[in-house]
Amino acid sequence: MSNVVIKQALVLVVLALVSFFVVPALSINIEVNVALAVGLIVGGAVVIFLSPSAAADTQANSEASKTLYVGNLPYRANEAAVRELFSQHGDVRSVRLMRDRNTGKRKGFGFVEINESAAEAAINALNDQEFQQRTLKVREAKDKTQQEDNNA
Repeated sequence: MSNVVIKQALVLVVLALVSFFVVPALSINIEVNVALAVGLIVGGAVVIFLSPSAAADTQANSEASKTLYVGNLPYRANEAAVRELFSQHGDVRSVRLMRDRNTGKRKGFGFVEINESAAEAAINALNDQEFQQRTLKVREAKDKTQQEDNNA
């Protein structure tokens, strides 16, 4: 579960409990069940208002990354080794090493998602460098729509 969902649930529970205990203590003539319902409604409204900003933060984080193509990888290389190699140059968000559908063996290439500010430095540092006795080819990955346009 993401941190945003946990925070939203926590806000909802806290507001419901506050209304459950505070409203009767203030001698307001509302039944306890009604106070709980009001707390849930207010908490739900607060959670709704928090959601767009959380979604914008998540979207901002995803926009600040680039996907790099990594070719000529050794077949024995795994995601952890590639992540460790690229993490020396920036924040690695994901590593995907391609496998053959039928055999499950690695194909010798993959994709690394890294923060945008470090992508160029990682390309410059790792392209044509040796990794586990193979010379890597590292460049910015082409977008699928670009590939389809080029093929048309």
